[in-house]
Amino acid sequence: MTSQTSRTPSRAFRAPLAPGRASRASDPAGGAGPVAALAVGHAAVDLYQGVVPALIPFLVAGHGLGYLAASGVMLAATLLSSIVQPLFGALTDRWAMPWLIPAATVVAGAGVGAAGLFGSYPLVCAAVALSGIGVAAYHPESARLARAASGAGHTRMGWYSLGGNIGFALAPLLTGPVLAAGGLAATPWLVLPALAAAVLTAPVVRSLAARTAAAQAAARAGAGRDGAGRDDWPAFLRLSAVIGCRSVVFVGLSAFVALFAGQRFGGGAGGGSGAGTAALFALFAGGAVGTVLGGWLAGRWGRVRTVRWAYAAAVPAVAGLLLVPGPALYGFAAAVSLALYVPFSLQVTLGQDYLPSRIGTASGVTLGLAVSVGGVAGPVIGLLADHVGLRAALAPLALLCAVSWWIARGLPEPAEVVVAAAEGAPVAAAAVPVPEGPGRAGRA
Repeated sequence: MTSQTSRTPSRAFRAPLAPGRASRASDPAGGAGPVAALAVGHAAVDLYQGVVPALIPFLVAGHGLGYLAASGVMLAATLLSSIVQPLFGALTDRWAMPWLIPAATVVAGAGVGAAGLFGSYPLVCAAVALSGIGVAAYHPESARLARAASGAGHTRMGWYSLGGNIGFALAPLLTGPVLAAGGLAATPWLVLPALAAAVLTAPVVRSLAARTAAAQAAARAGAGRDGAGRDDWPAFLRLSAVIGCRSVVFVGLSAFVALFAGQRFGGGAGGGSGAGTAALFALFAGGAVGTVLGGWLAGRWGRVRTVRWAYAAAVPAVAGLLLVPGPALYGFAAAVSLALYVPFSLQVTLGQDYLPSRIGTASGVTLGLAVSVGGVAGPVIGLLADHVGLRAALAPLALLCAVSWWIARGLPEPAEVVVAAAEGAPVAAAAVPVPEGPGRAGRA
């Protein structure tokens, strides 16, 4: 993150902040408005991540795909995206790229809009891969600007992440009716949210990038001068392992829960049955509540402890979704989403605090892993489902939640924030140690 302004900070504060509290100085000028705009853009981009699994029942019906081929569509949407997202993160660590946010939004929508127009399976995969590249380009720069505008604490980053959760949740509600009415040929209509979000967010992100550049340069210069804010790669790699396990669970369920519900309630393996759409909505909608709850719990008990308990709660939730009969499936789908999204925005800020000098890289890796490993594992789940059935293929996902909990036990609670300001610039954040307080000591 470079800037044309002076890198000499005019003042810095290193007062430890109580859990869940942020000083007034840590609130960037006008921070709430830009974060709200970024949350709207985030909703539009993550809508397209949710559209891909919502498309799968229609692709199964329209192209006669098996479980393995269906999971290949998810792989196409996530694999290339996961490879390039850290690269975009590294680029945004060197140069501010606010223009990338609206451009990436349009690319994400265009890929999904084209996916239903092709009768060729490779071309369908290429279209969703293009959408995935747009998603990958969007997140590092957007998360960097959102963190800069959020200041200290986790609440505003939680609202930014909430925007993405809302987009996910709306995806099946938008996709189902559009494709039920017009078939796969109607996918170009799905581009409209991307165009609207790009027009809305472009001027906001340009203004925010200009206003945060000086403060970020000041905070970085201060951290480098006194040795604060050193990168903690071992902790970051451990966090990445936690996120990778979560990715397999969430992406695996995203790809197959609609088909699983359709089978259970008589909708069949193909087609966009109402049962499948409702199950997918429940899986995505619980994430909105989980994100807000995660920010509140982190303020009270600390981020790492909250992450541990969330993964512990996910184990019985996944098991119940697969094993408990009847309409309880929808409740368990929402519980799974709640448990998996409580740690979501916390993991993003943990990654940024473990690598305070590489915010873009940390954002790219953590947000990329959130979908990439699951996309790679999807074909394995699909192949297994073709041989032993869908329920048996999904059962190991409960065990992976337990693995996430176990790995997270070794995560340290990182430093809190240094608030540094340059003259005439809003406030930015960097890391400094915080003494243990209530809820921060010990392991869950």
